[in-house]
Amino acid sequence: MTPRVHFITLATPDLAAARAFYRDGLGWSPLLDVPGEIVFFQVGHGLVLGLFDADRFVGDIAGAVADTSLGGLTLSHNLDSPEEVDETVARLAALGAAVVKPPQTADFGGYHGHVRDPNGVTWEICHNPGWSIRADGTVRLGPVDADDEA
Repeated sequence: MTPRVHFITLATPDLAAARAFYRDGLGWSPLLDVPGEIVFFQVGHGLVLGLFDADRFVGDIAGAVADTSLGGLTLSHNLDSPEEVDETVARLAALGAAVVKPPQTADFGGYHGHVRDPNGVTWEICHNPGWSIRADGTVRLGPVDADDEA
């Protein structure tokens, strides 16, 4: 089987707060927004992040999961500079995100901070100079070379 993911869906107890975090805090445009139910954001080539009202989520999977809380999961958003990290963390905090770790120099040689969204998902907001994406979409972890995109 070819490794790929098309949808990542997170149950959220407060869809309005989650919408504000992603739309207003991260600046993402909804692909589809059904008030009171779900909002989708395209987050990559063929990849959609869905934020699903927790009660509707439980109903959709026929009650197979009763606890929709999240833990042990971190998503990362890589930016072009430490200044963008500071600005983004401040904007998210102003929208009510919990700052878990203020922006600071990271062990990997970059700069990052961590915030928790209204779903309880921890986001690493970072600048990683060793992260690049090649023209074919493959990720490179390490020094940038001539085949990498800026």
